Amino acid sequence: MKLKRSYAELLGADPVKPAKTDISPEAAEMHAAQKADKTRADKIREEIAQLTAHPRVETIRPFRWMVLILVNLLFLGSYYLDIQLLEGALTASRFVGFHMADLNSALQVTLAFKHVVINLLIGTVTVFIFWWLLGGRTFCSWVCPYHLLAEWAELIHLKLVNKGWVKDHPLDRRARSWFWLVFAILAFVTGYTVYETISPTGILSRALIYGPGLALIWIIALLLFEIFWSRRAWCRYGCPIGLTYGLVGAISPLKINYNLEKCFHEGECKKVCLVPHVLDTVIKGRATKISVDIGADCTRCGRCVDACPTESLTFNFKGIGDYL
Repeated sequence: MKLKRSYAELLGADPVKPAKTDISPEAAEMHAAQKADKTRADKIREEIAQLTAHPRVETIRPFRWMVLILVNLLFLGSYYLDIQLLEGALTASRFVGFHMADLNSALQVTLAFKHVVINLLIGTVTVFIFWWLLGGRTFCSWVCPYHLLAEWAELIHLKLVNKGWVKDHPLDRRARSWFWLVFAILAFVTGYTVYETISPTGILSRALIYGPGLALIWIIALLLFEIFWSRRAWCRYGCPIGLTYGLVGAISPLKINYNLEKCFHEGECKKVCLVPHVLDTVIKGRATKISVDIGADCTRCGRCVDACPTESLTFNFKGIGDYL
């Protein structure tokens, strides 16, 4: 049921408050103890005051940006130096001879041509295993070049919001699932990988390696929309690639784990999260267990880990025994 609910939220369903019968006795006892703790409100106010006076320094995001930039520069360097290290682009490539294919792009090609290319199958299996180990949507926050630009655009958006010059307009999260379905149908019906013509990930990856083109106008339009209208709109509400990798990440051993016992429920984690619905479990009374894994839509960006003042959120790599 937990995995089913995680997939439902990935596809756009709203988080549901758990029934009392879904909450373990240990978690129920902890919820009751936290509710009865008369000093807890004072502790929360103290935590928030300390965060305001001394904001926590993010350590994961700078490292993540560095990894993302280096991965994309590796494509560029391999191309210009003419070395067979990392050939191609993010949609399809070869790493020291091993074929790799973006899962969503491979699906589009298979639907368009209506048969499976062996090299494509090999590349898809390789990438599936790799991103399964690293957590599916880790691709979004640690590799995707559009994600980096969107994060920079988000910084501008938040400054404009704080000044009262713009207002964020959340969209329907189910739109991403509809986009995924529409582009899959278009590929099958037209015999053409329609999505690849507008994919910000593919456009930026190819532009970086082979030079800019008119398609960058679309990227600029998306970024302007996110700056002035809807925060992180494409990644939250539009990108089929994020949905595809989320399906993989739901069963990944790498998770962000939430510890109820440590949490003060001050909500700092949700303020910075790209997909804050995955952190509904941190709301007071929502956690079903003392230790809860964050859902399939999580990008493992680590911003919540850095933001949490009580270290209630941590990276966790599950072993086989954890699933038994």
